[in-house]
Amino acid sequence: MLSYLGKSFFRRVFFLSLSLVVFLPGNIHAQLSVDVNQGTIAPLPIAIPDFIARDEKVKDMAADIAKVITADLQRSGLFAPINKQAFLSWPTNLAVRPNFVNWKPLNAQALVVGEAKISLAGELTVEFRLWDVFAEQPMLGLRLKHPRASSGWRQVAHTAADRIYERITGESGYFDTRIVYISEYGPPTNRIKRLSIMDQDGANHKYLSDDKTLVLTPRFSPIAPEITYLAYFNEQPRVYLFNIDTGNQEVLGDFPGMTFAPRFSPDGKKVIMSLARGGNTDIVVMDLRTRKLRRLTRHPSIDTSPSFSPDGRQVVFESDRGGKQQLYVMNSDGSGQRRISFKSGAGYGTPVWSPRGDLIAFTKMQSGSFHIGVMKVDGSGERLLTKGFLVEGPTWAPNGRVLMFFKQKKYNPKCKCNNSRLYSIDLTGHNEREIITPVEASDPAWSPSGSRR
Repeated sequence: MLSYLGKSFFRRVFFLSLSLVVFLPGNIHAQLSVDVNQGTIAPLPIAIPDFIARDEKVKDMAADIAKVITADLQRSGLFAPINKQAFLSWPTNLAVRPNFVNWKPLNAQALVVGEAKISLAGELTVEFRLWDVFAEQPMLGLRLKHPRASSGWRQVAHTAADRIYERITGESGYFDTRIVYISEYGPPTNRIKRLSIMDQDGANHKYLSDDKTLVLTPRFSPIAPEITYLAYFNEQPRVYLFNIDTGNQEVLGDFPGMTFAPRFSPDGKKVIMSLARGGNTDIVVMDLRTRKLRRLTRHPSIDTSPSFSPDGRQVVFESDRGGKQQLYVMNSDGSGQRRISFKSGAGYGTPVWSPRGDLIAFTKMQSGSFHIGVMKVDGSGERLLTKGFLVEGPTWAPNGRVLMFFKQKKYNPKCKCNNSRLYSIDLTGHNEREIITPVEASDPAWSPSGSRR
């Protein structure tokens, strides 16, 4: 349940199993904010003490909730959490107004004070206040509940971080999301690849498939806790639907020859992919209700890696019809095909349309290096964010401000590995961070917001 409280304003909507109450005293609105549209952003100093726990049994969880909030905000690159060893005092009562004299010398511009409780039935309640330190004004008050404290406390912490991020930046948060990806291990001649899922910060890792089937290119549904992916059965490619909550798996189709990169349409009713038939590799779209295929491209070149625009009206894809891999955009019915990448001597691949609709992320091959970059939807304004021996597979956070990708080094015969790892980076290109996984990792896909059930 989500409800906002004001003088004469009250409404409720349902939000998964997590209950939230947002409240602001009177009509006070602090002015503290971060402009995420600036070219260079100085991280905002913020103080996040351990949350208050009146019961000793809740003390460790209360501290862990504050740690997760701190890590989420710091990882965004927009916040600079202050070292707790510098704190001059610690909050002991949520209802008591902070003594701002103790926080201003630390240059803390924002302060988060919170409390955690667990009922006899095991329900977790977390309440916190966000304060503008220099204005000495409240910015946000929030109460969150989860019916299962032991399994839900991290989601509560991510949701709190989302709301703090949203209140200060004006942008949607992306911390209460998940990543599906491919876990990899073993030598190149016998590579084991398993379907895996985790929270966006690498926690709550779980394998979704065994080590007996080769799986590739997982992608989230925009409307349900489902993913589509490619797997090989009897050495033939199959496209599957997999329900994360139930574990139910459904075959969308057998595709003799080769199939690449299935991906959902924005309404979740179709899956678009490339299909090799009769010597051609073209873009096709499948209606999930009728299972009928419709061919969108008809060209003797290789057309692959399609991705819908967020309004579903256009598709970006890669093609070598110009002699080298380049990016093209077409209408969703296949008409109006046009090239948008024109840098000389470069090849482009794996395009992904931003959830905001304003940018397309891509992989670029140039001068012996791979790059992750973004461009406007007409091909202008190209910017390269990172490079390496092999960097590939960009995927967008649901707010369109952060990308995740995988980076692979040269094969190391000592460890018999390529050291393939996941990284995130924001659109400034100055905040690259590794996402820790149990083994090597590739081909990440970010869930939409609210995908957790």
